Amino acid sequence: MRHHYRREISIALAGLLLGLALAIVSPGYFSAENITDLLLANLPVLIVALGMTLVILTGEIDISVGATFAICAVVAGLLAKAGWPVALAAVGACAAGAAIGSINGALVAYARIPSIVVTLATMTALRDGLRWGTEGAWVQELPPSFQWLGLTQSTYPVAATALTAALVAACAWGLGHIAAGRAIYAIGSNVEAARLAGFDTRRIKWAVFALLGALTGWAAVVNAVRFNQIPSNAGIGLEMKVVAAVVVGGASISGGRGSAIGTLVGVALLGAIGPALTFLGVNAYWERAIQGAIILAAVAADALERHAHRRVASATPA
Repeated sequence: MRHHYRREISIALAGLLLGLALAIVSPGYFSAENITDLLLANLPVLIVALGMTLVILTGEIDISVGATFAICAVVAGLLAKAGWPVALAAVGACAAGAAIGSINGALVAYARIPSIVVTLATMTALRDGLRWGTEGAWVQELPPSFQWLGLTQSTYPVAATALTAALVAACAWGLGHIAAGRAIYAIGSNVEAARLAGFDTRRIKWAVFALLGALTGWAAVVNAVRFNQIPSNAGIGLEMKVVAAVVVGGASISGGRGSAIGTLVGVALLGAIGPALTFLGVNAYWERAIQGAIILAAVAADALERHAHRRVASATPA
């Protein structure tokens, strides 16, 4: 077990060391207000990252999630302004995300177009289409019932955290205990072997893209209800954050290895770096450099590990 989760454990230890340094140098970092702000800012990233974990486990990637996030946030806001109850507006946003994810998944799984090409095209089309449709205007004059999902400002963080924790638990359990979870790992490890084992590899790939889209829609709602207006350019850079969190959390970018818990740890570490730099008196411009170094180290470690496994496999007698 320790060997299986060594990447997750090492990242968690790095986070603990960062927390210890902050506790000594700048204990104000752990104020209730700052922790709440960090939590609310990173919950949407974690929700999208859970869906991205499933996609990366199959050996694919989706870089259109930022644009999908913006579309879904605008959809939720427009539906709320049209008088829809907040629950139905949230369902509408998730449905919009699932539709976009389904298109991506169909093109990847059935048309067999590389996912990086498909989602790059989707990202561009969605961003430009949203800019044309809204003319750059933000969704304003949202109904009071939309903010905080109709809850109080003090109750909402607890409810949102509980729902997200349930998603993490469901994802972790599903990957380890149901056939679909095992199929996702099998496809990422060897898609042809998974097909010969009886898994419908194309349908599963389509499904994980659709699920990522639905989760992106929900993340957009979780983020949008914190404010009284919705920008049409929301989600810029989100794809970088979620892919980084998944990879740093122990997933192999080539598929077949990763976990929901690892993604949770990756989001927590990367999400804490920016504010930590501010509290430690370091220029915030270093945030991306540090994140990039962590990502590079994680990818390099993954490549070295795969190389070592291949050497062991080749040296083992048949």
